[in-house]
Amino acid sequence: MKLVRLRTTLYNIKAQLGPGNVLDSSSSYSTATRTTTREVTNSLRKGSSMYKLYRMLSPMGDPNDSMVPLLDQWVEEGRPLDMEQLRVIVKKFRLYKRFSHALQISMWMTKKSNFVRTPADVAIRLDLIAKVQGIEQAANYFNCVPEKLKLPSVYIALLNAYACAKSAEKAEIIMQQMRDRGLVKKTIDYNSMMNVYYQTGNYKKLDSLMHEMEEKGIDCDKYTFSILLSAYAAASDGEGIDKIVAMMEADRGVVLDWTVYATAASGYVKAGLSDKALAVLRKSEVLMMHNKFSRAYDFVITQYAACGNKDDVLRVWKHYKQNLKVYNRGYICVISSLLKFDGMESAEKIFEEWESRNLCHDIRIPNHLIDAYCRRGLLHKAETLIYKAQLRGTEPNVRTWYLMATGYLQNNQSEKGVEAMKKALVLLEAGTRWKPSKECLAACLGYYKKERDIEGADYFIKLLTGKEIISADLHDRLLNNIRNG
Repeated sequence: MKLVRLRTTLYNIKAQLGPGNVLDSSSSYSTATRTTTREVTNSLRKGSSMYKLYRMLSPMGDPNDSMVPLLDQWVEEGRPLDMEQLRVIVKKFRLYKRFSHALQISMWMTKKSNFVRTPADVAIRLDLIAKVQGIEQAANYFNCVPEKLKLPSVYIALLNAYACAKSAEKAEIIMQQMRDRGLVKKTIDYNSMMNVYYQTGNYKKLDSLMHEMEEKGIDCDKYTFSILLSAYAAASDGEGIDKIVAMMEADRGVVLDWTVYATAASGYVKAGLSDKALAVLRKSEVLMMHNKFSRAYDFVITQYAACGNKDDVLRVWKHYKQNLKVYNRGYICVISSLLKFDGMESAEKIFEEWESRNLCHDIRIPNHLIDAYCRRGLLHKAETLIYKAQLRGTEPNVRTWYLMATGYLQNNQSEKGVEAMKKALVLLEAGTRWKPSKECLAACLGYYKKERDIEGADYFIKLLTGKEIISADLHDRLLNNIRNG
């Protein structure tokens, strides 16, 4: 069976459009380092001296800017320095993904004479180094840590880093070191290694870890089940999904939430088991009503669309609007879902509703309709949407002009297509992974060749080389081809 990477994971549902870490690395080390946004915010007392320090540091947005001068200034001015509160500031920056600044503060703290390093400090530092400087630097730091500080939380931090780096072999060496030191005693220790195998696609090795857990009498928890469920879903293994869902439902120690059934639904859809997907989506829907997460609605809507159920998409959308304030992300989700059914009329109505709400204008929303219009040859409608967006101060982006270029070229409006493509290329950042299709580029170059427009072709080809879409050595060859007819 060919194993395909799952687009949605259970515990990192926000990563539903790309591979994600089943175990949230910010909460997988130990009780000592596991924090929520609310806990961190509450522990940094407003009005306190350290809160003022945080307010002084937080406006520094560029990760390349150093916080050290501000920290040194704080000390030189004789202001109090609370190491526990500094730890809170590190965690706060880390929660907001300001990893470089969090690492700077962590390193600055180490140099202070009154700072006593704990395993939790080491685990967080290791995680930050991996994110900012890379896995090799993180491993080097780990090797320099005194053995007395290498508690399970530190090993788990490194395992999580190896999971992100997709380095299973090195993670196995670390896991064996934990076994040799007698540190593999808890479910979280196995979860971290399971996460490595999940992230690297080594699904068969999950069974051996499960067997080891059973031999030691270590129970599975929700994280364990989530990895197994995601692995079976990635493999489009309907029977495996059935088994794990049944185990979770039977385990009183596992509190089920909407993400469990959402992940199962995603796997069933991939396996072509629409009836089973719909059954678990209904369960997910019931549970998400209690939590009221906008992303839950977004995900369930997209899954109903994947199952081909337009009525369910509209029904959940209605509940969405009744229960939550809907922002741009929700409109993107429902409009794109409806267009999968050729539900143009419904999509247009919801788009008009979005326009009437005067939310922050996001060109991605009209882009979905522009795409649909261009595919259907309704270029005038697409042009009208762009004009209306510009009137509101929203400028077209690369995708907007590329969609228009494709639409024009497919409908024999080559001149307009080439102009739209040039606008797209001008906006494109050099080195971007996205590239226009070969067919589109060939059509544009064919236009210049037909028109014998050497100057225009030269400019167009320079755009392609400048944006790193083609190599510089192709410039003369392409231009000569156009010049020679």
